[in-house]
Amino acid sequence: MKPVRALLAALLALALSATPGEIRAQQADVAPAPAPAAPVSAPEEAVDYRSWEMVAERAERALEAGRASNQALEALRSELVSWRDRFAGARSENQVRINTLKTQISTLGPPPAEGGSEPAVITTRRAELQAQLEELEAPVKAAELAHARAGALIATVDQTLRARQTDALLAIGPTPLNPAHWPGAIEDATLTLKLAWRGVLATFRTETQRAALRQNLPAALLLLVIAIVLLARGRVWVMRVRSRLGARATGPGRGVWDFLLSLGQVAAPLAGVYALVEALRQAGILGLRAQVIVEQLPLLGVALFVAHWLGNRLFGQVGGESAILNLPEGTRSEGRFEVATLGLLFGLSMLLGRVAEYESYSDATRAVLSFPVVAFAGFLLFRLGQLLRNHARAEALDAEDGAGFMARTLSLAGLALILLGLLGPLAAAVGYARLADSFVFPTVLTAGLVGGLLVLHRFFIDLHGMVFKVGEEQSGEALLPVLASLVVTAFGIPVFALIWGARTTDLTEIWRRIGEGVTLGETVISPGDIVTFGLVFAIGFAATRLVQGTLKTTVLPKTKIDVGGQTAIVSGLGYVGIFLAAVFAITSAGIDLSSLAIVAGALSVGIGFGLQNIVSNFVSGIILLIERPISEGDWIEVGGQMGYVRDISVRSTRIETFDRTDVILPNSDLISGVVTNYTRGNLTGRVIVPVGVAYGSDTKRVEAILREVAENHPLVAITPPPTVLFSGFGADSLDFEIRAILRDVNFVLSVRSDMNHEIARRFAEEGIEIPFAQRDIWLRNPEVLAAGATAPKPPKKAGKGAVETDAERAGAHLDESEIAEALGSEEGDD
Repeated sequence: MKPVRALLAALLALALSATPGEIRAQQADVAPAPAPAAPVSAPEEAVDYRSWEMVAERAERALEAGRASNQALEALRSELVSWRDRFAGARSENQVRINTLKTQISTLGPPPAEGGSEPAVITTRRAELQAQLEELEAPVKAAELAHARAGALIATVDQTLRARQTDALLAIGPTPLNPAHWPGAIEDATLTLKLAWRGVLATFRTETQRAALRQNLPAALLLLVIAIVLLARGRVWVMRVRSRLGARATGPGRGVWDFLLSLGQVAAPLAGVYALVEALRQAGILGLRAQVIVEQLPLLGVALFVAHWLGNRLFGQVGGESAILNLPEGTRSEGRFEVATLGLLFGLSMLLGRVAEYESYSDATRAVLSFPVVAFAGFLLFRLGQLLRNHARAEALDAEDGAGFMARTLSLAGLALILLGLLGPLAAAVGYARLADSFVFPTVLTAGLVGGLLVLHRFFIDLHGMVFKVGEEQSGEALLPVLASLVVTAFGIPVFALIWGARTTDLTEIWRRIGEGVTLGETVISPGDIVTFGLVFAIGFAATRLVQGTLKTTVLPKTKIDVGGQTAIVSGLGYVGIFLAAVFAITSAGIDLSSLAIVAGALSVGIGFGLQNIVSNFVSGIILLIERPISEGDWIEVGGQMGYVRDISVRSTRIETFDRTDVILPNSDLISGVVTNYTRGNLTGRVIVPVGVAYGSDTKRVEAILREVAENHPLVAITPPPTVLFSGFGADSLDFEIRAILRDVNFVLSVRSDMNHEIARRFAEEGIEIPFAQRDIWLRNPEVLAAGATAPKPPKKAGKGAVETDAERAGAHLDESEIAEALGSEEGDD
């Protein structure tokens, strides 16, 4: 720390004692220059660095000694945080003037290289600006150094407090299983109750207390009656209202109203507890010890009633709402009892801890009194973990594809409850009382918080179904309930951290670091910048979509632009709008992209190699939208794929084939490959229908019939008229072709089919034969086959000197039916 203090002292001397003229004289080795035209104004509230130096040295001595209490360290930390906030504000002093000077210096250009020269005026001006810049940056550097020192001291304090907290948890104390500690614990607890009762009785012995009681008695009695009524009948009344209103509601809305009304089961008895506490306070009959106990009753009530409500929502109420966990009815009642009892035990542990702190119980007394609570809570956690695992097994049996993610997660949570439910009582029995408390009761709170998240997720599902008028199954698969649950879970993460021992200062320190943002080059990106970027970009994106929709549905259909051109305009406008929205969002967030130029340049090389195909497709998509060689709705053929263009994006084009399948083609294939567009510009196209007739037919008559068939079809264009070609002499027929221009080439297949039907009908009427292919079969050496058929010889075994003849080979491969068929074919051909 000594070098830091020395540097800080030097900066302070430079900032507070040296004048601007002296600084410039020392740096430029010239006479002091006149004062600048715009003098720098001192900050309204300068930081007292001498006081800070004393505070920092005191904090360093306290940390090095290690004898300060936790309360003293917490107070010291608060003071250090206050100083750090001052330094954070001082770091931004004169920032506008500093940026202006940097811009002026960069405008003068870089200084000449060694051996180089520049005009003396520029050299002098650069020295003046540099001196002013150093003068303005001196307080900023001092604030940055002090800010770093304060941050280091705060981190050291936090580390010390965490180390002490860990040592306290791992410290072993007296075991509660030692019978020697039991009498003392019982005596301490009994004495506390006796003293509390004596304190109550002592209030009646003074005339002042009796007068106050007589004065406040009506209000106290009224509150007492309200408390008794709410505690005795509040939940019953709420359940009656739920049953009546629930019978009227149907569908998902019933679940929403049932959830909202069920909250009255917590609010009504809890209001009774607060009324009871207030009645006792109004009566003025409480002593100090009794007041300590009564002050813990609201916390005990909250733990008990919230746990009871949560158990009913998770495991289902008898004759009431459906359960979230998949368990049989007998097991559900056990689960409700265990959850409610865990809430009661948590409240009792808080009450016992407060009384022990007030009475200053010994470690042995605390261990003995808390052990039954910890042991019973551990047993209930063990049983609750088993119920969660049973739920996961039931879900796996009911589902066709096994247990889902939620069921598997709850199964792991059940295993954790089982392990912690065993470790907590064991640690308490050995003597690690604080470690046992840190195991058991944070687990209870965590389980309750997770159960609350499950209940809220079911509520979000019902609310989604009620708003969008869909069933429970569709709402369970919707995205909005999941997103709402994720947001609530994200907000619950700090609560989980506090439950498991994190200090509030730890969370505030994390939030401060997040608020400071991430530094990229000379740019600092904070959460506020990200929120601003998101809002501006969302507004720009929404405006772009609005303009696109207006053009697509209102403006462009009234023009003479074809559908493909309209689509290209809308798509191009969308890309331009998104780009401008991103630019405006970056500018509004104050993000300086120039400082990221070096990083972007380094990444561009790797991106160029790794994403060259994507970039190629992107550029090809832009070319397709500008040149429009193909448009949506065109019938094209590319790469052996034929179909209609349904969508053109910046990366790919979607084609719907005649089989009703979608083919995704990269845009680069459409630009660099051969593409056949059958409907580009217009829908006219030619159909070719080949026809063959038998030899000997009247070719002129055939030509006239084919021309009549083509001219009579309604989709064939009159201009140019259809033509009939006598294309040649085929192997089996005289070949003709009908060539006609169609008004709509999309119907080419149906036109060809219609013409073929009409040609077959007309040829049948005119007696014109449509030939089919005929082949004559000639057999070599038929007499050998005939001899083989009358007296076949068995094949000879190949032996030494044996030679197999042609007839023997023929007889070995043809049976009698094949030979007879061959002979019949021969006679017919002859």
